[in-house]
Amino acid sequence: MPSPFPGMNPYLEQDDAWHDFHERFMPLVADRIASQVDPRYIVKIDEHVFIHEFSADERRFLGRADISVARGSPAAGAARRTAAAVLDAPAAGYVPAVDVERLAFVEIRDRRQRQLVAVIELLSPANKRPGGDRDQYLATRHEVLSSTAHLVEIDLLRGGQRPPIEALPPCDYCVLVSRCETRPRVGLWPLQLHDRLPVIPIPLRQPDPDAQLDLQSILDDIYDNARYATYVYDGSPEPPLTAEQQAWARQFVPESQA
Repeated sequence: MPSPFPGMNPYLEQDDAWHDFHERFMPLVADRIASQVDPRYIVKIDEHVFIHEFSADERRFLGRADISVARGSPAAGAARRTAAAVLDAPAAGYVPAVDVERLAFVEIRDRRQRQLVAVIELLSPANKRPGGDRDQYLATRHEVLSSTAHLVEIDLLRGGQRPPIEALPPCDYCVLVSRCETRPRVGLWPLQLHDRLPVIPIPLRQPDPDAQLDLQSILDDIYDNARYATYVYDGSPEPPLTAEQQAWARQFVPESQA
């Protein structure tokens, strides 16, 4: 069954579901577009790589010694004495672990020249939190906006700080379509929690007509195929809904999960 919410399902915004939703979303976007633009264009999935270093409180360590290895055994001591060329280090340290996050995006290229025509991004928390990950994304975004490629940016997260968009009215979610021919002017779809997700244009090279992407249909298909109904309602939307939003959302939560 499709998502019971008329638009974005806020329960998909929690950490327990979002990354999985993101990584299912982009391949389905690529499939929907490819069927419309073949054979003049090719549609590819690529990924951003974000490397997170843990704070001192969160830090894990790589390469821990296997605790099953005996220490101080006679044989080990004899080997150490006879191997005079092996020197013990004067100090010991640890290599801190890092978390590598990979986020898919879609690119459309001209089949003949392989030139980049459009980039489609689905924002994730890494793109909206202050810090190095956001800075990395904004730098990539700037490269696209400074090029001859179109940019489609889909934000289905209420939390965090959006990439800069001037004249955007208050909204819960937002879609931006930046056509290279009309920059800095962009098309905006500001959305509230109760709004159905729109069908948006995916610009191509002139004079080819835009492809179309039905975001609500994609969300509903993913919700059904991923069996989200079996677990997302165990948690709560992140960030929390307002009291008014909670009252409205309660009607859509399956009775077995309410």
